[in-house]
Amino acid sequence: MRRQKTSFTLSCNKWVHYDNPKRRAMYGYPGRASSSTVKPNIHGDKIMLCIWWDQLEVVYYELVQRNESMTGEVCRRQLMCLSRALREKRLQYANRHDKVIFQHDNARPHAAACFETYLEMLKWEVLPHPPYSSDIASFDYYLFRSMQHGLADQQFSNYDEVKKWNDEWIAAKERAFFHDGIRQLPER
Repeated sequence: MRRQKTSFTLSCNKWVHYDNPKRRAMYGYPGRASSSTVKPNIHGDKIMLCIWWDQLEVVYYELVQRNESMTGEVCRRQLMCLSRALREKRLQYANRHDKVIFQHDNARPHAAACFETYLEMLKWEVLPHPPYSSDIASFDYYLFRSMQHGLADQQFSNYDEVKKWNDEWIAAKERAFFHDGIRQLPER
């Protein structure tokens, strides 16, 4: 009997700010004035990065403009694009309909009926994300920690600059980076 391969896909969302000052740890010494760094402006210009990755690479990502709402319909459309990208990038998925285990957070758009109906149609197994479990939040795990280090001191003036930086950052990551990230997930 031939063993069915499994593709494990993580879904993550992250705000990418146009201005990313590098924060440095500051320690206060008695008798000295402390120097502090300014906290990033959370209300400044930013773009939502929606990204799906597996043990080989980033399968699909999309940058959502700040003025576009993340609705169930937008998430369903992204899921359609992800499914198409899997068929294009993973030939075994298209040919043998390999099993996909899909992990995403429990944000409101992911609980929308149109999104869940499309997931059922795809017949993907959904790995539930426990509520209030920040220690295993996929968006804060591995990929985004590395990305945040890369974003330090970066400044962007428009969407195209963010997209170009994101494309270059993803292309610079070796296959071992994604493999290690998926393999470490059960330990978390």
